[in-house]
Amino acid sequence: MDDATRKKVSAATLLVAIGIVFGDIGTSPLYVFQAITGNGKNFSPDLIMGGLSAVIWTLTLIATIKYIYFALNADNKGEGGIFALFALLKSRRIKWVIIPALIGCSTLLADGFITPAISISSAVEGIENIFPKFPVIPAVVGIIVLLFTIQQFGTSAIGKAFGPVMVIWFLFLGYLGLINIMKNPEVLKAFNPYYAYNLVVNVKGGFWVLGAVFLCTTGAEALYSDLGHCGKNNIRISWSFISILLLMNYLGQSALCLSDGFVLQGKQTVFYSMVPDGMLPFAIVLATTAAIIASQALITGVFSLMNEAIKLNLWTNLKVKYPTDHQGQIYIPFINWFLMAGCLLVIAVFKKSTAMEGTYGLAITINMVMTSILLGFLLILKYPKRKIAFIAVFAILLAVEGIFLFSNIGKIAHGGWFTLVLASIFFVLLFMYFKARLLRKRITEYVPMEKIIPMINAINADDKIPYEASNLVYPTRSDNPNKLDATIFHSLFKKRPRKAGIIWFLHFDILNEPWGVHYSVHEVIDKSCYYIGLHLGFKEELRTEFVMRQIKLKMIEKGELTGESVFNSIKGYITETDFKFIVLNSRVATNNLLTPSQIIAVKTYRFIKSTGLKPAEDFGLDKTNVVVEHIPITVTKQYSQELIEDWEDYSDDRTKIHLPPIKKQVK
Repeated sequence: MDDATRKKVSAATLLVAIGIVFGDIGTSPLYVFQAITGNGKNFSPDLIMGGLSAVIWTLTLIATIKYIYFALNADNKGEGGIFALFALLKSRRIKWVIIPALIGCSTLLADGFITPAISISSAVEGIENIFPKFPVIPAVVGIIVLLFTIQQFGTSAIGKAFGPVMVIWFLFLGYLGLINIMKNPEVLKAFNPYYAYNLVVNVKGGFWVLGAVFLCTTGAEALYSDLGHCGKNNIRISWSFISILLLMNYLGQSALCLSDGFVLQGKQTVFYSMVPDGMLPFAIVLATTAAIIASQALITGVFSLMNEAIKLNLWTNLKVKYPTDHQGQIYIPFINWFLMAGCLLVIAVFKKSTAMEGTYGLAITINMVMTSILLGFLLILKYPKRKIAFIAVFAILLAVEGIFLFSNIGKIAHGGWFTLVLASIFFVLLFMYFKARLLRKRITEYVPMEKIIPMINAINADDKIPYEASNLVYPTRSDNPNKLDATIFHSLFKKRPRKAGIIWFLHFDILNEPWGVHYSVHEVIDKSCYYIGLHLGFKEELRTEFVMRQIKLKMIEKGELTGESVFNSIKGYITETDFKFIVLNSRVATNNLLTPSQIIAVKTYRFIKSTGLKPAEDFGLDKTNVVVEHIPITVTKQYSQELIEDWEDYSDDRTKIHLPPIKKQVK
């Protein structure tokens, strides 16, 4: 969808939204009541009615009120997710918000390893009801590899393909629920929250059942994080249809569990027990397809999350592709294959969906608590007149999510440790990268151009300095022609002074439109130095050398430049002048006194940078004409040492002088 389409509502846009956003929360019926009943071992009326009531009110409070009503209004230029909240609060100079933002990101990444594995496994395992010896694990692995392989074609294409399937899935959920509700309509009483209260207070072990109940709302985060892919109107209208069908299915599962003499046979699950025998093969195929789409919702959410992290300088630059003409629909190859490897690791470690249930829910509960903290704080600041109302609402939401978080603690010993280890590793990486960026910001990042101009003129007038190139190009982060990166200043003047026929400072600006390449020229020194602003559509390939040669040719045609080489020996032989591109990497100088934590931050920063785009690739440069140069920077207190001179001699015959070794005295 383009931006205009996202704001409109039509059958097509709703279909894409259903295909992209609701897969994860829509496949929760596959395992929620299986988990609530202790893997099908406990069907007591108080447990079933209490679990059902808790599911109804969890979906109402968290999915509908928190995400659909409140969160979708808290977008950052059309993007959603926890980093959108962070960006909005960061603009108000609130420093502490980085911690919940990074925790939320870490837990969502950890959940990205779990969701595809458990969703697809729980669906495929249904075939064991028909073929007990079916090789489930190879089938699950094959599906996951295929799923991640097709990501490169974009969420729009995937949404159009998956949308009709998800509509059929949700209608099927509603149908299964309806035929079972009609057999036992007493379950409708579960809309009374007393049953949820009774579960927690009076049912033995009822509090810990809430950890299973919470699984019904996993995927609710995608309702917000996928905002940039579909638009809030499409998500809201779709949810009004989907939430009813979901509740119907949960009511139907409860009605089945409360029916006289109901027990599970063999490898049956509560969900597949709802299905009429003749429809079981159809249900397994449909559920497996829906589980694949559930994974899709999570994957697109992680793509959005990491794209926001890159824009906010919380992660290194990665290759981002745009399969469609909509900037919100992205594909990040590194993240895609990283998630796939993680999913395969989960399958290798836990093998069955029942073993994975302990890993599931804990991370996403932490994520939801962090989102509530940031969202509530933002709304309080944004609408001060409604402060009391927002405090009351989010106090209730945080209390509910806090109860769920505590109830999930019991999962740590049963697989939750795996999720916590993953989330902790991701948090340390993100936090250390953030700390290293703070160190980097301590230096003076820009130098006024008025200080640079006389120095370039002086170098050009110095005949003893040889020319380095006819055209010397520096990609610059500065978006202002009146200032320049301090690292470029260092490269030009603090090493061997650089002399060129023309020095170009080139700044890239990515536009919101998919296509188009525009440029602007700012003269710094006539015929000697120029600042170029290059504006590209987000789908345009960055071909820097080609663009620079074209810009110079246009300036030659207008008589602004001569186009001659500075090397006299080749004039008349080669018509095209040479270009040399200098890409700078900063390194902490060795005379910086870093603390142990700062050393770890710097090493982590370098490790993360190594996973991202290489300097030449980052700027779309041909490696044959690129010099990558390292610039020392000072980020903290410098090392200090005083040298004491013990001997000095300037006699002509120094061969007769035996100088003692120099002694060092350190302050």
